[in-house]
Amino acid sequence: MLNKKSGRAETASDRASGRGDGVLDLKTEGIGNPVSLASRARRTIPTPGRTITKRVGEDDVLSDIRIAVMIPCYNESATIAAVVRDFRTHLPHADIYVYDNNSKDDTGRLAEEAGAIVRLEPQQGKGHVVRRMLSDIEADVYLMVDGDDTYDAAAAPQMVRMMVDQRLAMVVARRVHEQAEAYRPGHVLGNKLFTGAIEKMFGRTFTDILSGYRALSRRFVKSLPLASAGFEIETELSVHALNLKMPVAEIDTLYRMRPEGSVSKLSTYTDGFRILFMILRLFRSERPRLFYSIIGTVLLLVSLALAYPLVVTYLQTGLVPRFPTAILATGLALSGLLSFCNGFILDTVTQGRREAKQLAYLATPALQIQSGIRNAPRVTVSSGIESEV
Repeated sequence: MLNKKSGRAETASDRASGRGDGVLDLKTEGIGNPVSLASRARRTIPTPGRTITKRVGEDDVLSDIRIAVMIPCYNESATIAAVVRDFRTHLPHADIYVYDNNSKDDTGRLAEEAGAIVRLEPQQGKGHVVRRMLSDIEADVYLMVDGDDTYDAAAAPQMVRMMVDQRLAMVVARRVHEQAEAYRPGHVLGNKLFTGAIEKMFGRTFTDILSGYRALSRRFVKSLPLASAGFEIETELSVHALNLKMPVAEIDTLYRMRPEGSVSKLSTYTDGFRILFMILRLFRSERPRLFYSIIGTVLLLVSLALAYPLVVTYLQTGLVPRFPTAILATGLALSGLLSFCNGFILDTVTQGRREAKQLAYLATPALQIQSGIRNAPRVTVSSGIESEV
């Protein structure tokens, strides 16, 4: 048979080694069982100076993209080994990173023995750990999960596939619990209140903004300036996606009780107030015109309430009997007007910051997935080399 690219006749060894027409046969490469032509897709893999085309089945898509499982940990020796093994089972081609945040037990050693890549983060707090992980690790898909063995690792492939197939920026695992002890009523109520507040401030939202189990795209990560120090990190991730109107999704996942011997690091009231303050801070920085307009409106209303009797007295007698009240009303009115001005000025600054983050998001190449033979997926890894498939 004539080779279309080289113009010479193909030999049996050419076809066996995959040199014929640049198509590699999975069976001869030892990648697994033979894949029928109807279920194969064409995948473009760039190399320096040339492009190789290979046919793959749908199950090979996850093995071809770089997936990083990121597990921030603090004193999780009772669960970390099981978490690493579970994710190794369901995402065998992923790199699993465990960042030890000054644990006083054997978390790091047990994670390393289970097969994870273990690193240390000395700054205490989940926000610091996540920021360090996203700075250090390079991947196409980042899967963030807690090390307490409460999240279902079996949902990970579905989350990654959903992100890749639908070209999403973030997929959040919505917690569904079957045991009341797994998700305490106070935490459920707090999550609903915070979710409702986010919806009022930033529009459409997730139904579980505090979930610690989520998949992030590379484009999302590279456009994300993080400022959180603790458990408010999930709120910041959610608001970033909503503020830039990124494509996001949620899936239901089982949320289990902590195993015996594992203790929660979340403080209901302390961390609850930190999350509340983070929401208010993000509201001020991302929606300054509305934030300062609310303050300005309150100040003007108080000023009018104080000035009204003074105005009535002045119209009746021509006198202003209470100068301190008049001065206070004038000061409040001026402060209200200044608040409105601040809101409009800062809104311009925020718009520039938002555009910069949007440009950073768009500047990062997306992982391209296209339909191939009989709707089988085709993975194209961008490298600046144009190729025809």
